[in-house]
Amino acid sequence: MFAVVVTIEVAPGRMPDFLPAMMDNARASLTEPACNRFDVLTDPSRPDEVFLYELYDDAAGFDAHRETPHYKTFDSIVTPMIAGKSVKTYAQVSG
Repeated sequence: MFAVVVTIEVAPGRMPDFLPAMMDNARASLTEPACNRFDVLTDPSRPDEVFLYELYDDAAGFDAHRETPHYKTFDSIVTPMIAGKSVKTYAQVSG
């Protein structure tokens, strides 16, 4: 397994536009062969923050995700809405 965690700071006032695009991307991602999970989470105490938890078969699956037409469309739509973003990846420990 290969995990990806993303924290996105959405620009103030942009969440109503951002979240529908994010949810469309998450649903489309789940149709990818290497994507096993794609969760979109928020916390009411941080109204401009979105947390993503994604699981792929491997790093190549995540790389393939970023090359899909739906991801590229999503990225071009939401980039102006993002004030900050942190992406961390984790590979499963063997043994």
